[in-house]
Amino acid sequence: MLEQLVASINGYLWSPPLIIFICAVGLYFSVRTRFLQIRHVKEMVRLLFNGKSSNEGVSSFQALAMSLSGRIGVGNIAGTATGIAFGGPGAVFWMWVITFIGAASAFVESTLAQIYKEKQDGEYRGGPAFYIEKGLGWKWFAVIFAVATLLAMAVLMPGIQANSIAEGVSNAFGIDDTITGLVLILLMGLIIFGGVKRIARVAEFLVPFMAAGYLLIAIAIIAVNFERIPEVFTLIFKSAFGAEEMFGGILGSTIMWGVKRGLYANEAGQGTGAHPAAAAEVSHPAKQGLVQAFSIYLDVFLIVTATAFMILFTNSYNTINEKTGEVLVENLKGVETGPAYTQAAVDTILPGFGSGFIAIALFFFAFTTIFAYYYIAETNLAYLIKGKQRKLAMTILKLVLLGSTFYGSVKTAETAWAMGDIGLGIMVWLNLLAILLLFKPANIALKDYEAQLKQGLDPKFNSTKLGIKNAEFWADGYQTDMKDDRKRAANS
Repeated sequence: MLEQLVASINGYLWSPPLIIFICAVGLYFSVRTRFLQIRHVKEMVRLLFNGKSSNEGVSSFQALAMSLSGRIGVGNIAGTATGIAFGGPGAVFWMWVITFIGAASAFVESTLAQIYKEKQDGEYRGGPAFYIEKGLGWKWFAVIFAVATLLAMAVLMPGIQANSIAEGVSNAFGIDDTITGLVLILLMGLIIFGGVKRIARVAEFLVPFMAAGYLLIAIAIIAVNFERIPEVFTLIFKSAFGAEEMFGGILGSTIMWGVKRGLYANEAGQGTGAHPAAAAEVSHPAKQGLVQAFSIYLDVFLIVTATAFMILFTNSYNTINEKTGEVLVENLKGVETGPAYTQAAVDTILPGFGSGFIAIALFFFAFTTIFAYYYIAETNLAYLIKGKQRKLAMTILKLVLLGSTFYGSVKTAETAWAMGDIGLGIMVWLNLLAILLLFKPANIALKDYEAQLKQGLDPKFNSTKLGIKNAEFWADGYQTDMKDDRKRAANS
């Protein structure tokens, strides 16, 4: 009964109109910003390591690490495998396409998060709920988004990450899911009870470390199968357009699964990346917008592509026609769709090592994603509840998220993914509509940033001067606390 209800809701949320809407909005932003995702790549890289943290905000790199911790999760391993299983190799191409287009959407939502951020309890807070209320003046719409995000981030989405951790650990080490779940919530509790600064520090350390190790293994697999490079690229491109006979009958599924899993991995337009973007200490909103746009390149063009190549270069995948149930490719007999594909790929060059390595990689990827979910949920709770009741509400939120994490580790993978897709779908619909209507202030910020760069200045933002209303934080231009400046200078 529950499974049928979940499937029905997903059918409405992830219908063809959403796929078209996502692509259309991303293309619109790309054209209107003159493809900033190409023009400003050099500036994106420069900004990555240019900012510093403050008492109120984290550095640009810490904000990037926090958003990447949310993006680099199960979607990069299990999600990529699922896309290939139901969409064929061509799904990888559509993951790339939606990421390129989505970079413009990521810029817009993250720039808006900075423009309309505010200071609460000594920390910067911002995100879709904040820019919907301040930019559009639609308090009711902002509340709907905040509630939907709380439900998605604290209840629906953590289960996907926890389930994949438990599955990977069970496959590799034979450890019971219940034990894995208990260890997971113990470690998670130590971090999320420490606040945003602790989350930022953990992300800053873990994200580069886990990504580098994963990429090294992928490079090794590609090197061993070097002669297959032309064959694999041909397979991806032909399958993407239905030109490969074996996958010609599932072209619709190829596009849908590529877009859906690409969006799940890069989160562009979903609104999640906007929350940590607002926490950054920057002198101009466009700075963090550009950094966040680059973050989805790092996520998909490196980690997702690495996973896809490991699977395809070693033929470690099965593909099924979802509508008919027909098995189109069966390279791994009896192997369940998900992390096991990547485990099998690693085993081709390091026999017996694949299961353990992917289990550890999944643990780090999914673990950091769950605490990114917590930060996003916390930000929306801070938007909804103010005053003395907030502290109790935050404690309840922590316990709910830990509970859903544990529950996710012991339930079936199919239900976990389906429930997560519902949470993601609701957020995407609401946020895409909001950023489409709020494109103007984001575009004003971009043009202002580019104009100051041409003058050789370090861009600083003044919302009053630019005629952007309700951006109180920037109303008098970028202000810094002189004590904080001296303190940072002394520590540098």
